[in-house]
Amino acid sequence: MTESRFDHILAEKRGRVLWLSLNRPGRMNAFNMEMIDEVTTAIDEADADEGVRCVLVKGEGEKAFSAGADLAMFKGLDTESAIAASERGQRLMDRIEASPKPFVAAIHGFCLGGGLEFALACDFRVAAESASFGSPEINLGLIPGWGATQRLSRLLGLARAKELVLLGDRIKADEALRIGLVHKVVPLDRLYEEAEALAQRLAAGPPVALRVAKRSMNEGSQLPLMEGLRMEAEAFGALAETEDLVEGISAFFERRKPEFKGK
Repeated sequence: MTESRFDHILAEKRGRVLWLSLNRPGRMNAFNMEMIDEVTTAIDEADADEGVRCVLVKGEGEKAFSAGADLAMFKGLDTESAIAASERGQRLMDRIEASPKPFVAAIHGFCLGGGLEFALACDFRVAAESASFGSPEINLGLIPGWGATQRLSRLLGLARAKELVLLGDRIKADEALRIGLVHKVVPLDRLYEEAEALAQRLAAGPPVALRVAKRSMNEGSQLPLMEGLRMEAEAFGALAETEDLVEGISAFFERRKPEFKGK
């Protein structure tokens, strides 16, 4: 995976972490259809690469993680093409959520609209103190179309989600942390250091167990409790015969760090 293969993103493998950067700084990293396709391709390749244990996503430039969807996409839309555009963006966000690899979003500047929806699909969100968040689509006479009406409600609860979606206001990083939208807020000059440390910690973990835990939590959270518990028990049992479990137990008793191989 090399940076030059893409026009709108950068993809660089650093050890066991893939750094995936949105690279339209002149447009505040706003998504167009080509960027959606390129990010999807990079994720497909990362999933197929056993050497990639975690994906760290970020935005290039000083102003934004991503300001959302490029408004040029909305010119000339009719109902049918608008539904298609919504579903295309949703497929990317679903793809991130379904990936067996954990995703860490390192967020600076504006994280708005589709950019927020991109971050919501990730497993962890680390924000700079100067970052701001919002779903401003309502101010254009629209609603979020790439998952925010659903993921915000599930993450924050319906009342908080309605504040963001129906009012369209921006919130600062400290408020995002308070309501549970982000996991950690750090000074801007430490953003990538902190995000990489988290990504490296995930990359050192047991890949099979991480994959199973992510799937069990994402899918189980949408099921009745008893069905979710049944899923958990089956997943727990499937891990019992993995080499990583043997390594984890051996390392515990030998008082050393485990070396998980993903088997």
